[in-house]
Amino acid sequence: MREKNTEQLFAELKEDADVKAFLARNKDELLPPVSEYLRGLLQEKGLRLSEIIKASHLNRNYAYHILSGEKPHPSRGKLLALALAMKLNLDETQHLLLCGGHSTLYPRSPWDSVIISAVEQGKSVSDTNLLLEQLGEKEMLG
Repeated sequence: MREKNTEQLFAELKEDADVKAFLARNKDELLPPVSEYLRGLLQEKGLRLSEIIKASHLNRNYAYHILSGEKPHPSRGKLLALALAMKLNLDETQHLLLCGGHSTLYPRSPWDSVIISAVEQGKSVSDTNLLLEQLGEKEMLG
């Protein structure tokens, strides 16, 4: 459970010369690893991993490696494919991207706008890729 807001963390970090101590002291305030966040969402939403992997169009072994933590930094496209497969809302999707060390979706970017719309409309990975292709944008996993 987070107790400090971002401004408090910034202030503390600016004053602390020892980043290692800062990280240790604020472990519970930091973003969780992608694998941990995804496993929590799967459990919270009662989703079946095999169905999510199939719907995401990811390689089965690669998807398992993401969820086990063996692939701690999957690409933005792979995380978005998982988000669509899991029917995450926009806030959950944005948080997933941050956990993965990626930028959040930005509506001024045409590609990101398509993904935002797909998330909001609950589109599948296939339908989203088709829409991206129709609009002259690159596919999510392409």
